[in-house]
Amino acid sequence: MSLMRQGTDDLQELRRRMNQIMEQSGGQTNDAAPRLWAPAVDVSENPHEIVLQAELPGMKKEDIDIQLTGDTLTLRGERKLESAQRGEHYHRIERQYGAWQRTFQIEVPIDTQKVAANYEDGVLTVHLPKQESIKPRQIAIDVK
Repeated sequence: MSLMRQGTDDLQELRRRMNQIMEQSGGQTNDAAPRLWAPAVDVSENPHEIVLQAELPGMKKEDIDIQLTGDTLTLRGERKLESAQRGEHYHRIERQYGAWQRTFQIEVPIDTQKVAANYEDGVLTVHLPKQESIKPRQIAIDVK
């Protein structure tokens, strides 16, 4: 019984140490190695539209692609690491670089002709207006 407990305790300690190492290295064992990343996205909904806001600091508009196919919205792009100037070298790279993609299933019919996107201060905002047929409609009550 004590052998089993000791083995379990050792495994838990090993797991704790491995998690600590992975957190400190950002999931990589080599700071120069590329990391997979995906921008943070907030999705909100009101009676008229669905709005997605993605944090994309340092990206250019030309490096962002938005596609709506049926009920699937795909955001993708690439943030490139700028090369160091002559005579400079990086001691540490913690910001995320590389290609990324986020895909969202839209569960309500969207008016695709009115979809709009803007990019300001590193935040991409995509407006997905709902089709008129599903928007809430106030119904008047006749009094007789």
